Amino acid sequence: MSLLKMIQNEAEILKIASFLDSLSHTKRLAETRTLSRQNQEWLYQQAKTNEPLHLEAFVPTKTPNVEVIHYGRNTLPLPNALKLFEKRFCRPDKRENVLYGYNEGMTRPLIGPGYFVAKPCPTEWQNLGSIVIDYFEVPDEPVVEGWPRIKKNNQGLQFLVYHQTRDFMRRVSSHVTIGAAYKKDKPLGHYFILCRNES
Repeated sequence: MSLLKMIQNEAEILKIASFLDSLSHTKRLAETRTLSRQNQEWLYQQAKTNEPLHLEAFVPTKTPNVEVIHYGRNTLPLPNALKLFEKRFCRPDKRENVLYGYNEGMTRPLIGPGYFVAKPCPTEWQNLGSIVIDYFEVPDEPVVEGWPRIKKNNQGLQFLVYHQTRDFMRRVSSHVTIGAAYKKDKPLGHYFILCRNES
C-alpha cells in the first residue's frame, strides 16, 4: 500500500491518516513526495472533513523561538527539484495564538524568505481551512537566531510570489498537512503538502 495508491483508490481520509501515522518519518516524507497536482487537489478536498488543525500541529513545543521544519512539495509548474522546499516555523516570544515562519529552499537566495504569520482562520475563511499562513503580515519581533533578515513581502522579487498571498491549511494526519494557495482572495489552483520533522 502507498499514499498514492490510496488516493487513486479514493480511500477515506481517516484511513489515509492512520496509514501515514503508522510510518517512520523517513517513509512518511517519501510518501508525500510522490503526489501530483491532481493527487494533492483531491487530498485537500477530502481533508475538509478531517479534524480541524491547531497551531500545535506545526509547532508542538511551547518554548519560543525553537525552529520546527516542515518539508514540502508544491504543484507549481517547475522542475522536480524546485518543487521541494521547507516551511520553517517558530512560536513567538511575545504574541499568543500565532506562529512565525519563512520559506527555505533553492530559490530563497533569489526570491527571498517569504516570511509569514500563521494563525487560526476567522469564521469567514473556515470553509477553506482551519489555519491560514498569511503573507500579508510578517513577524514584528525577533525570530530564531540564524534565520534570514525579516523583509516585507512587497519588497524585491518576493512581490511576485508572496505579496498578497495566503495559504489555507487542512489536516491530513498527525504530521502531514495540505494547503491551497490564494492571491488577493482568489484561488491560484496550486497546492502543497507538508510533512513535519520529528526531531
